Amino acid sequence: MAERAGLRPRATGDELCATGQNAPADASGSLPAARGPLPVPGSQPVAARRPSRTAVAAGELWLAAHLPAPAPEPLLERLAAAAGKITPRVSLEPPDGVLLEVRGSLALFGGVEAVCEKLRTAGHRVGVPVRLALAPTPLAALAGARAPRRRGSADFRVMHRAELVGALAPLPLAVLRLPEEVIERLAKTGVTEIGQALRLPRAGLARRFGPETLAALDRLIGARAEPRRNVSRRERYRARRDPSYELTSQQAISAFLAPMLAELEIFLRGRQGGITALECRLHHREGAATRCRLRFAQPAFAAAAIGYLLGEHLATTVLAAPVTTCELVSSRLVSRQSASAALWQPGEHGGSVANEAPALIEQLRARLGEESVYGLSLVPEHRPEKAWQRVAALRGPSSVARRPLPVARSPSRSSGEAAAAAARRPLWLLSTPLLLPAPGAWPQYEGPLEKLAGPERIETGWWDGRDIERDYYVMRSRAAVQLWVYRQRRPPHEWFLHGVFG
Repeated sequence: MAERAGLRPRATGDELCATGQNAPADASGSLPAARGPLPVPGSQPVAARRPSRTAVAAGELWLAAHLPAPAPEPLLERLAAAAGKITPRVSLEPPDGVLLEVRGSLALFGGVEAVCEKLRTAGHRVGVPVRLALAPTPLAALAGARAPRRRGSADFRVMHRAELVGALAPLPLAVLRLPEEVIERLAKTGVTEIGQALRLPRAGLARRFGPETLAALDRLIGARAEPRRNVSRRERYRARRDPSYELTSQQAISAFLAPMLAELEIFLRGRQGGITALECRLHHREGAATRCRLRFAQPAFAAAAIGYLLGEHLATTVLAAPVTTCELVSSRLVSRQSASAALWQPGEHGGSVANEAPALIEQLRARLGEESVYGLSLVPEHRPEKAWQRVAALRGPSSVARRPLPVARSPSRSSGEAAAAAARRPLWLLSTPLLLPAPGAWPQYEGPLEKLAGPERIETGWWDGRDIERDYYVMRSRAAVQLWVYRQRRPPHEWFLHGVFG
């Protein structure tokens, strides 16, 4: 019919022209509506031609779950967690969608109907009804789930790519959630359905509506790949057990917790994960529960190591009353990376002791308390008393100070080593510099001091009102202790002891 009326579309370069009447783009730069048969994926005269070199993976089948209204992200995550029992390939589509790749799950659960029913049930358990759609591409599944449908009509369901374009054609273009401006401009040209958009020439479409619009249509029909990020399973272990008798000692509690810790290890190994924290809640008949909190220097998964640290905590815990219920609650799981065993033993042939540091830190925390164990990190600051700060003790490789603290060497009278000594920093700084007596304008500390290096002048801090003007010296006492001493450059030019070298 279009050809008889002289309106057969043809592509001339990147323009869409109509034979029989010149139909230029309107003032907004939009294209006229295209008519004609629907394209087949890969055909040349339509927007879907020239497929990307990386097309959608063959055999994929995507199941989209669309919520009737936008939902908070935690609700979507709960739905995604339930969907993770169907397939590991689950991704979020905020604010109202979840996507699953289910081709490999059909045989496992007994076909399409069974998979869809499981997802509907998961939605009801979470507290939201879901509208489902099946398609060979993620965007097509989402479009089918979002499309309005009459009451009693069947779900959008396309099992093969050969049927995809025809099934998508009557859907409104708005379900693709293109920018509102693009939707409005296309509507002015009479393009309100997906099929109409697919008939438009690629070059003109990309120039007038942006390459993103063209890319969206390509992803829709599988001409371009659409990699999606899978939702990570943020699980945690939680167990609660009631002993047959009340527990009154640390030994009895540890013995009762042992099977629960073994269960925790099985849980973690099955998921190739570890935990960074664990809380043990000891409930009583009355009153608040007694809590023991463990934090690990590196992800933990072994029941023996966790049980040892928990025992150290319990040894210093005072129970308000006998224990009637024991509960373990872990932090969310983190991925655990296995490392090869060291060839040499620690300290042997240069073998590192770094692997022993986390265990030592955890033991010290358990015995001394969380606040008593910390690390040091350097700060880019010229004032010595502000050049460091406390950090968490070895919470992973990134938390270790990358620059080691300077270490003092044996003093030397040579000029070269004296110059190097002036640039050293002591291992210990006094919290408050100690005023030194200076009879004859020379400082004393348990007797006269011997100058080894200096002066090193430090003038800084003028921008925040805490400026300093000091001349620092490396000196040695009669007891052969190296000291870091400075002299105020401002009157009355007093001497202070600021640090001690190791």
